This record gives sequence, structure tokens and C-alpha cells, in this order.
Amino acid sequence: MNLYPIAKTAVSYLFYPLYRIQVIGKENIPEDGPVIICSNHISNLDPPVVGITSPRNIHFMAKGELFQKPILGRLLTSINAFPVKRGMKDRNALREGLSILEKGHTLGLFPEGTRSRTGQLGQPLAGAGFFALRSNAAIVPCAIIGPYKPGGKLTVVYGKPMNMDVYREKKTSAKEAAEAIMTEIGYLITNHRSQDASLDK
Repeated sequence: MNLYPIAKTAVSYLFYPLYRIQVIGKENIPEDGPVIICSNHISNLDPPVVGITSPRNIHFMAKGELFQKPILGRLLTSINAFPVKRGMKDRNALREGLSILEKGHTLGLFPEGTRSRTGQLGQPLAGAGFFALRSNAAIVPCAIIGPYKPGGKLTVVYGKPMNMDVYREKKTSAKEAAEAIMTEIGYLITNHRSQDASLDK
């Protein structure tokens, strides 16, 4: 049973007023075809926030050990999550991610692999670059600008899709492609904060 629509509605009712979520650039997410949404990672709440602010249903990777718990594992599967073994090259997870994209669905990735405890962008792992180079998916950078504070303001910015053809032509490595994606995410954060600062003057 797919519980994604129910979960998305329930979390939306809770999170939008709690964190006063503002979404910018939602129109940059293609309506059809495979898409990879790549976001910075500042909180364990990032996956549901990206999930409720995207107009498309998203498939996320989740820590493999979570699926070893029967009830939790079934719940995660029902909301389009699939397992990945952290700290190693998980070929099954890579194949599953590519299969999702081949079917024209949306894959959600956090290139850093783990959340940043400082809020600053960290170094990306090669995974996001692998999927970007090995698929024909549109790569949509996403910036979550916090902090997560009840009654505060949380902004989610979606950038325009990146053209990965130039990286394929240059035979760019997966790590370098991931770094390019992180650079775009950094631009979204910097540009948004600059606009906010100019409005405050």
C-alpha cells in the first residue's frame, strides 16, 4: 500500500504553519520525465520538507539499518524510500536509483551524504554525480535555508535544471559532477540571502 499521498498531506498540514515554509522556484521542477532533486542537508527533517514542497512524488534513499525493523521498514517502503548501505558502494541502491529514473520518476538526493551540524555546505560524495551522469534526468538543485525553528521562517529554493551534457562530454568524474551540483546549491543559498538582505535595508 502506498501511503505517500496521505503522509504528504499530513506532514504539509503540520510543517507549513509550524515552520512558516516559503517555497521559491517550484516551477523549475519539470512536470514530466526523470528528475533528480539535489539538496543541502541541515536537518533530519529535510526529506519530508523536500517531499512536501515538491509538486512531484519523490523517492529517497534511507539508511539500510532502518529497514531491518519490520514495521519501520514497511512504512518507509510505503512512502517510496529504499535502503542504502552507508559508508560503502552499494550497487543495489545504485541500480534501484537508476531504475527509478528510467521509469520517469523523481529521485531525491542529499549529495553531502549526511547532515551538516554547522549549517555550512559540506563536501559531496560521488553518488549524486553518478546518477546525474548515468541518467538523462533533469538535475534540479535545491537549497533549504533555515533554521528549523517553530514560528520562524524556513525557505526552500528550487533552481533551474542543470545541463549535464557538458560534463559528460568532458568525461567528468562523478565526484567532480557532484561538486558542480553543490556549487549550484551554494549559489541558491547566497543569492537568496543577498536578496533578503537588500529587502531588509
